Amino acid sequence: MAGTLLPRAVYRFSVPSGEDWRDQCPGGHAIRGWIGPARCGGCTAVAKDKESYGPGTPVLATATALLCAALAAATDTRPELAVWLLLAPVGVLLTVVDFRVQRLPDALTLPLAAAALALLGLVEFVPEHAGEWTTALLGALALGSAFFVLFLINPGGMGFGDVKLALGLGAVLGWYGWPTVMLGTFAAFLFGALYGGALVVARRAGRKTAIPFGPFLIAGAYVGLLIGAYAA
Repeated sequence: MAGTLLPRAVYRFSVPSGEDWRDQCPGGHAIRGWIGPARCGGCTAVAKDKESYGPGTPVLATATALLCAALAAATDTRPELAVWLLLAPVGVLLTVVDFRVQRLPDALTLPLAAAALALLGLVEFVPEHAGEWTTALLGALALGSAFFVLFLINPGGMGFGDVKLALGLGAVLGWYGWPTVMLGTFAAFLFGALYGGALVVARRAGRKTAIPFGPFLIAGAYVGLLIGAYAA
């Protein structure tokens, strides 16, 4: 159900850095709200084939459902599953937006970090959980600091949005301990390297072509979280 609410947000957030969020459909009609399908009744009145203006709802809904199902299977009935299911749709939203315009909006990354730490803090008081909030906090600080250093070393290769995203993902991975943090981080760089290498081989990019790293950071964290949850 959460996946069906993402298309409109994807469209509104998918603007280049520095520009205001979209508040109109391609036909010039005002968009009300941030969640829901990306369809415009005003455009439908003009031409039926111009109703949709964003990503397809079935694709996002299916992807979100599959990701949540895998998280549920790995985490079982432990209480932290509620946190993973709440945060997973945000990860899908960030992935699609970053792929579209190479931007990770502060309006999503910073609340993600705050929500992860706050929710996991509550989960620590629930019986049968399998993680530690202290390690989650330290994981957020460690991964955020590491990415900040990489940003300072090579601003052209690491966006500051990735640094902010790393805070939230570090908290999620840190819940299950430092091996999970390291595994998720390694997987992120591996996925990014494989994607960049594939583009170079296909001659669709050069060695210095910038690629969005957010989707691979999220994918790596997802793999690390699945393994960490299953092994906990």
